[in-house]
Amino acid sequence: MKSWTFISQKYYWGVIELYRIGQEEIEAIARVINGKKLFRVGAPYQEVDKFEREWAQHLGVEYTLCVNGGTTALIAGLAGMGIGPGDEVIIPSYTFMATAIAVLAVGAIPVLAEIDETMTIDPEDLKRKLTPETKAVIPVHMCGFPANMDAIMELSKKHGFKVLEDACQADGGSFRGKHLGTWGHAGAFSFNDFKIITAGEGGALVTNDYNLYERALIYHDGGAAFRPFAGELKTPVFTGSQFRANEIMGAILRVQLRRLPGILEDLRAVKREFVAHFRERMIPSNDLEGDCGTTVGFSFATEEEARSFATSPGVEGWLPIDSDKHVFINWDPILQKRGAHHEALNPYRFPENQGLRMDYSKDMCPRTLEILRRTVYINLNPDWTEEELKMRIDSCQQALNS
Repeated sequence: MKSWTFISQKYYWGVIELYRIGQEEIEAIARVINGKKLFRVGAPYQEVDKFEREWAQHLGVEYTLCVNGGTTALIAGLAGMGIGPGDEVIIPSYTFMATAIAVLAVGAIPVLAEIDETMTIDPEDLKRKLTPETKAVIPVHMCGFPANMDAIMELSKKHGFKVLEDACQADGGSFRGKHLGTWGHAGAFSFNDFKIITAGEGGALVTNDYNLYERALIYHDGGAAFRPFAGELKTPVFTGSQFRANEIMGAILRVQLRRLPGILEDLRAVKREFVAHFRERMIPSNDLEGDCGTTVGFSFATEEEARSFATSPGVEGWLPIDSDKHVFINWDPILQKRGAHHEALNPYRFPENQGLRMDYSKDMCPRTLEILRRTVYINLNPDWTEEELKMRIDSCQQALNS
């Protein structure tokens, strides 16, 4: 029996807002408010602490650090890895700009690589882009599509760079039976309004590396020196930032986590129906079973064909090239090297970074742009009725046959 009270149908370039949320979240928020302690340190119900343990258990990792967003999870992860000035970090050219922002936030330089037909970073182009200055790579599991983590981790082992998985759009996804975010040295998740589970904002960093976790822990809390855990730290406390989660966020996320298996099960069931009808027309997958099922992708020979299909009656498709913020050609602050609010703090001006690759241009990843222009996404809803699902599939079939 469904226990949520409302399901939003508003689409925002590929993500349904709030798949499932309702009375249980309201009760969890009320519990925290009645406890009269919203700050996580010393809170009576320890909602954030409990979510961290539950998320770690769900993913099968040792450590989870709950933070206030996916971007800050990436930043804390890079800080935990010791990434900084003088380092290059390779990211895909198709991702939210936050992936690049996180690299700049720790003083390093983002280097862009092509994606392949799976809509994730192309391991072959990644290999071509590696240099001795490559200290980390951030594969992004866009729209819940798993990146080829086997190939990426093989390159990591051979060349010695760290891997920080950006699983912000892939809460609960997997690759070859192992959760996304747990293949690399660390993984980052987002729980903002447009993600699979949500608290409006929020994020988490996961890892099995205690030293990485401890450094991230210190970095995420500017008051770390004064916390109860300070005396147990092996790393001398350095000045960090303020990425802390609060108890309301933790309480909501604990309920959302309980909803996650059902959301994914229903999303994947819907996607299986699309795959059964259109397998030959769909984009390839590195792991169809581990795919989160939020989105189905159709591949076409030309942009004209793609747009004709996307705008056909009943299809409600869209082209990823039109999601401006996720396409590198629209990252003006990056392309124009405005990496900080003050020039003295701009990583593009750091002496340590001179000589690193920052010769950005709008034509530097042509294959990515070509793929994005001839791909059509359709957002999937875990709560479509059989009739609604059939209508969508029939509409797609008619559009393809026209």
